[in-house]
Amino acid sequence: MAKDDGVAVLSRVFTLEIARVTEAAAVAAAGMRGRGDEEAADQAAVDAMRRELNRLPITGRVVIGEGERDEAPMLFIGEEVGAGDGPEVDIAVDPLEGTTICAKALSGALAVIAVAEKGTLLHAPDIYMQKIAVGPGYVEGLVDLDRTPGENLKALAKAKGVGISDLTACILDRPRHAKLIEDVRNAGAAIRLIGDGDIAGVIQTTEPEETGIDIYMGIGGAPEGVLAAAALRCIGGQMQARLHALGHQDRERAASVGIEDIERKYSMEEMASGDVLFSATGVTDGSMLAGVKFIQGTIETESVVMRAATRTVRWIRTEHGSVEKFS
Repeated sequence: MAKDDGVAVLSRVFTLEIARVTEAAAVAAAGMRGRGDEEAADQAAVDAMRRELNRLPITGRVVIGEGERDEAPMLFIGEEVGAGDGPEVDIAVDPLEGTTICAKALSGALAVIAVAEKGTLLHAPDIYMQKIAVGPGYVEGLVDLDRTPGENLKALAKAKGVGISDLTACILDRPRHAKLIEDVRNAGAAIRLIGDGDIAGVIQTTEPEETGIDIYMGIGGAPEGVLAAAALRCIGGQMQARLHALGHQDRERAASVGIEDIERKYSMEEMASGDVLFSATGVTDGSMLAGVKFIQGTIETESVVMRAATRTVRWIRTEHGSVEKFS
């Protein structure tokens, strides 16, 4: 299907229909908040998301999912979803971004999906990915993975007309980031460490006045990197990424999805091109979205739905009048 048909293709997948997919996953996962069972929470979100995806008027194929085919019943890479009577699209999913967050009832767990024209999402293997991202409004190439943290912070501070000490970088709280954290602090910037959920971390760079996050840096999951790139395509910003292989097995995984150059540096557009629809629904309360609320037989959800072609961002707060609609 030609790229020029992208607007027509995704216009058939309405905003509310995409939101229902992440709402269902979020509600299912929210039922497992604080129970300490990451696997059960993830499985509940997967089952609900698959059910809603199969109701959509699309012919979809999961290119970013919960794992390989032999890991079913998760939403596996290559799985076909949708009612099968609509446009062919790529699907990227993270039914529960922040499984640990949800299991511990901490802040910021999300249900996330991106839908794009067929062949326009990077088929990233389930390995690590180095990432750097900033919000919109800057000259292209302002930040670069091949520069030091200090150089990137200096360039961003100059572009914003502030000192480096006025910047805050978002970084996953992991032992692998000890040197990065040291470099950022030595450069003079503040750091917001997050326990999980780097999709939200990337998205929050787009509104630093609201979130307090100016730049995202570090190594996280490659599938989450593609989803974050899809979101930025819709709302603007810059992102670069490079796969981070830990060994031969990771290189084999990359080769299995057609990636020959493991050292290649990807731009945001190379990870998510064409038209894209992105939806996220809060599972637990976070700085970006409120979590699911169960109130006297009703359910309240908050979602954000974005589209690249129109640069539309919709914030949706919904009161679902019946719990049964999610069964």
